[in-house]
Amino acid sequence: MAPKKEGQTNGIGHKNQQTQFSIEIIKIIRGGINLANYRSTIRKRQAGSNKPVGPGNGPQEVTRVRTPRKDRNEVLATVASLLGSKRVTLQCMDGVVRMGRIPGSKKKRMWIREGDVVIANPWEVQDSKADVTWKYTRPQVEWLERKGYLN
Repeated sequence: MAPKKEGQTNGIGHKNQQTQFSIEIIKIIRGGINLANYRSTIRKRQAGSNKPVGPGNGPQEVTRVRTPRKDRNEVLATVASLLGSKRVTLQCMDGVVRMGRIPGSKKKRMWIREGDVVIANPWEVQDSKADVTWKYTRPQVEWLERKGYLN
């Protein structure tokens, strides 16, 4: 069967638009904007720098570190395992293993993984459960280790 030319109808009455479709795709791929790097490119242009933009550029400096407050009943803890549905197992510095709950307001902001150091606020009703109120970054954890807060 011979290939149909553009504009020619097939037996049902539909025009063959395959050629136009492939040309449109080629135009989009060649002249389109790479949206994955669009924001960082715009930030670089506005700042006027040639250095890459992002969180992993270099060593971060610790300016202030939030420490657990005894008057608020806060305890340092390490995430032992993720249980799913915004629940984690916490190994607290006071020696108690607690089930931690990430409150809904912090769930999307704090991406918690195993081994992260957090501040837990034990419940007054059940001591075996706690709310996760703060997550430390890597430089903050190093500062806590140097100052003796972590064992």
